[in-house]
This record gives sequence, structure tokens and C-alpha cells, in this order.
Amino acid sequence: MTLAQALQQSAHILSSNGIDDSHIEARMLLAHITKLSPVQIYTQPERVLNQEQEGNLQELVERRICREPAAYIVKHREFYGIDFYVDSRVLIPRPETELLVDMALEFTSSTYLARPLLIADIGTGCGAIAVSLALNLPNSKIYATDVSLLALEVARLNCEHHKVTDRITLLQGNLLEPLPEHVDLLVANLPYIKSSELATLSPEITKFEPRMAIDGGKSGLDYIRQLLEQTKERINNKGCLLLEIGQNQEKELDNLIRSCLGRANFRFTSDLNGVKRVVKINF
Repeated sequence: MTLAQALQQSAHILSSNGIDDSHIEARMLLAHITKLSPVQIYTQPERVLNQEQEGNLQELVERRICREPAAYIVKHREFYGIDFYVDSRVLIPRPETELLVDMALEFTSSTYLARPLLIADIGTGCGAIAVSLALNLPNSKIYATDVSLLALEVARLNCEHHKVTDRITLLQGNLLEPLPEHVDLLVANLPYIKSSELATLSPEITKFEPRMAIDGGKSGLDYIRQLLEQTKERINNKGCLLLEIGQNQEKELDNLIRSCLGRANFRFTSDLNGVKRVVKINF
């Protein structure tokens, strides 16, 4: 079987089983088993797969049909132009979360200190936000917390791979509790989906991603409320908190911020789809 045939057949099988973007996903699986880049796949269509590669591709396609996310199958996901190792111990980084990194870098560019900037990534998961910031802010000091030791194992792998272990300190614990000092910038992508809405999500999420990374409790804002209640005790004067939120949560969060922080200075920023995705709170 040639590369072109393998790509066409795999895409057809995936599409027939209700997998969106079947051609892209088929190409991803084919690239994984052949160790070829997308460019090589398209420029060498007559290249023949060996028997082992054909068998491996069939196995991966079957896993994807069973709704296992492609990122878990190939063990990596790109985020902010950076390649990250991921597996079922962590939530798969989403493109919309890149807005958090953009806004964090925007804040740091206008902040002038006579010492390294202190940043905390809360609920770090695979470490995508922390590593992205560390690579773009080499003089910063970053804490990355997570309640899950399994997630921190994955984050450590990514810190080591990208050689930022000297800039990122991984801490196990609930939200801000493990932080050893006040910070200038808090960045958090916490679970914000209501428990009652989990059943409406795709099988890729409900069957494979860690529930603790998506379940925001009864209101969807349980962890965000806890974070807001802890923030004043952990953030420096003129500091900033950046929070990712879900669609249509801005009104409820507006009330929550005022309840927890009083007359706080905050604003919402929309993502590329027009969804209010990040709230920035200044202190």
C-alpha cells in the first residue's frame, strides 16, 4: 500500500465513522507511524508502507474510531507553536487557551520590575502555559501548580524536553495553596463545565480526558470561586489574574468577582470566535 492509498483509505474509514476532519486526522496517524512530515507524505505519494506500518496504521485508526483522541494516540499536541507530550493523565491543550498566553505576554511587556517577574500557572496540566511563558520570558520565575501528581509527571517531561526546569518550579496542591510567595501574575485555565453538562460533551472528552480537569462542579465555577477567594493573599500590588472561562459565563462571573473581590478592576476579552474567553483582573 502506498502513502497516497493509505491516506485515502484511512480518511474514508474515519469519515465513515463520524470523525470530523478525517483527512487531517488520517495524515496525523500516518505521519506518526511512518515518522514522515506532512510535506514528505504529500511529495512521496508512491512510497510504499511495509507490512508492520500497515498493521500499525490499522490499529491506530481503530483506536480513533473508538473515539480515543488523536493527540493521545500520537502522544503530542502543538500549543502556541510548541510541541508538547500529552497522554490521558492530562487535558489536551486547546487553541483558545493560547489567548491566555498572549494576554500574559502583553501584561509582562508593560510591567517593569527590578527583579525577575513572578508568575504562577494554576492547574498546569501538561505544562503548556507555563512552558510557553518560560520560553518567551527567559528571565521570569514561574510556579506551576496542579492537584494531580500524574499531571505534574507529564508537566515535568515537557519542562525537561524544552529545557526550562531552571525557570519552572512544579508544585502539587490545591490552586494557590502550594505557592511559597506572592506573585505578579496568575494565569489559570481551571475546569469550568457544569457537572450536569458533562454528558453532553463528545466521547473524546467524556471517555478519555481526566474528569477532574473538566468538571467545574454544580455551577461550573466552583474552582474559579475558590481561586478568587485565595487570590488577594497571593498576588502582589499591581499584579494581574488571567482566567479562562466558558461560553456565556461572563455575567455569572461578573457577579462572582464582585462578591469575592469587591470593587475589582476587570475586563473580558473575546477569542477569535467572538466568545468572551478570558477575564483579566488587575490588583
